[in-house]
Amino acid sequence: MSMSTPGPERVPSTVKVDKTSGQGKPPAAKSAGAKPGARPGSRPPQGKGGKGRKPTAPVKVSGSRNWGPIAVAGVVVLVAVGIIGYGVFASIKGTESWQDRAAGIEGIVNYRAQNNAAINSQEHKEGPQTYVTNPPVGGAHNSVWQNCMGDVYAQPIANEHAVHSLEHGAVWVTYKQGLAADQVTKLQEKVQGRDYMFMSPVANLDKNISLQAWGYQLKVDNADDKRIDQFIKDLRLNATLEPNAACSSGNTTTGPLQAAAPAGN
Repeated sequence: MSMSTPGPERVPSTVKVDKTSGQGKPPAAKSAGAKPGARPGSRPPQGKGGKGRKPTAPVKVSGSRNWGPIAVAGVVVLVAVGIIGYGVFASIKGTESWQDRAAGIEGIVNYRAQNNAAINSQEHKEGPQTYVTNPPVGGAHNSVWQNCMGDVYAQPIANEHAVHSLEHGAVWVTYKQGLAADQVTKLQEKVQGRDYMFMSPVANLDKNISLQAWGYQLKVDNADDKRIDQFIKDLRLNATLEPNAACSSGNTTTGPLQAAAPAGN
């Protein structure tokens, strides 16, 4: 039996193998920055300094308070309080009696409070009468009233007719004879065409303008005085002693009453 000649001796190649896991597979490559001894695939701890934690935005602290919105809110509150306050005031004013409102007119004279029999009298008398005030605000009067449907008389009228109109609730606007034309025009605009109003000049008036309702009087110097409108608003119809009495179909003539002729003449 022949023997073959052995060839060159074969040297087995050497393969370097790292430590394997329990499964025989090489461990996963170490991630950059991983700490020695950390388990593969595990997340780094979430404590302080952990790279996996979302950074917290810093809290900004304002150095000064923004007063703009506060000021606006304050103004809104003040406006609201003002509206409410006015509403309460208007409500209270609306419940006042006309006498209380009249008493609030500066300079008004309340002759009713004097309880003067010569002014309080409602007796009907014919012929000229004597009155306590000029112009009169009440007292005995003629049985026929002066027409007071916004009538404007260019000449003086009889007191005895005018007082009867006051009893019916009219306001009588009078002015000093010779008052400037523009002043007379302004008064006329307040009277003309308005029922329970009438107007005439008066001789020897101590003020430029005098307003009368039954038992009340207001004297002013100028037709622009706001108290004129207030007087008319508060006393027209309200001061009547005979509610619903007419102001139409009255006397429309001017001039004083003439004394009755003696009987037998």
